[in-house]
Amino acid sequence: MADQTPTILQIVPRLDTGGAELSTLEIVEALVSAGARALVATEGGRMAERVTALGGEIIVLPLESKNPVTIFANGQRLARLVRARSVALLHARSRAPAWSALMAARRTGVPFVTTYHGAYGERGRLKRFYNSVMARGDVVIANSRYTADLIRSRYGALAGTPRIIPRGVDIARFSPTSIDPQRRARLLSLWEIAPERRVILHAARLTTWKGQRVLIEAVGRLHAERRLGDGILVLAGDAQGRDDYAEGLRRLARDLGIADRVRLVGHVEDVAAAFAVAHVTVVASIEPEAFGRAAAEALAVGCPTITTNIGAPPEIVLAPPEVPPEQATGWHVPPSDPVALADAIAEALAMPQAQREAMSARAAASIAARFTVAAMQRQTLAVYDNLLGTELERRFTDACQGEV
Repeated sequence: MADQTPTILQIVPRLDTGGAELSTLEIVEALVSAGARALVATEGGRMAERVTALGGEIIVLPLESKNPVTIFANGQRLARLVRARSVALLHARSRAPAWSALMAARRTGVPFVTTYHGAYGERGRLKRFYNSVMARGDVVIANSRYTADLIRSRYGALAGTPRIIPRGVDIARFSPTSIDPQRRARLLSLWEIAPERRVILHAARLTTWKGQRVLIEAVGRLHAERRLGDGILVLAGDAQGRDDYAEGLRRLARDLGIADRVRLVGHVEDVAAAFAVAHVTVVASIEPEAFGRAAAEALAVGCPTITTNIGAPPEIVLAPPEVPPEQATGWHVPPSDPVALADAIAEALAMPQAQREAMSARAAASIAARFTVAAMQRQTLAVYDNLLGTELERRFTDACQGEV
């Protein structure tokens, strides 16, 4: 009989911020709830303590390195760890440590699972080979239909049939009713924005492909055309060392005459409150997103959302012509198009209150029906069950029902 309390080892470079990192924590929570043992191999990071708080265990290894010698050494370290701790399954979430995990899995004979979290760029045969490790799992998990199509187009039979398990939103945390007025007021005060002003929110790390420059240009156009009204653009996200890029954004805002309408507020801990105070959220990415967590979380809070029409976010934000206007939860615009983006923002700002409230309700209901953390957890545990012959999904479901 299969061990119903197996040890599962997830491998991720660091636990600072991002979809792969949050998914790691959410699966730790699910494993512990199901009675399994949850290990996470990582270099550490600001969220590492949460693994321990959830009942998991951190194994510190130099997994952020892309040095081939270190990758090979990590493979040996992971193989020793698998044997010493009777690890039943390895689950890798990033490329460099996935090569180490693949080596360890092949040496020890345990199942190897990968989750393809990003639309990794491929330039040349060497980069393509490096990326291909994410398609070499016994099961390859894709976090969206877009990602699954990308995997199939790149790797064909190597990846088999990717299992689509979308990222989930913590509905309890991101419910419109869970965010009290004090949290909203505190955030607006921190940003020095009056409560009556309408916030245009962009929640993403500061990097070129996230499209902050295009968004500032769109807001500059609205201001020049007197269509911005009382709108304030908030760019919420870490620069992560890209200080020159951040300064370039400030300079662009000054050049367009909207320095007083643009706030670069850095990392926001209470992101649910940020979406709650926003009148509209924008996902302005100029390269494809593999999932689009910001879009899903914004909609869950009930914030209408504009996204570029590439990658996975259009799977999350419902918009014409794919759905009738009465089913829309936001807008799709072409990437790198400040004119189209300005028009969508203007439409959101001009929307009558009753119409916006109806869209807000549809947005929250749409996410609750299609993208929840609990669904992602159950489906991932089902992958483990199929490989191990365990009943983790059932045990997790029973534990969740017992908490209600």
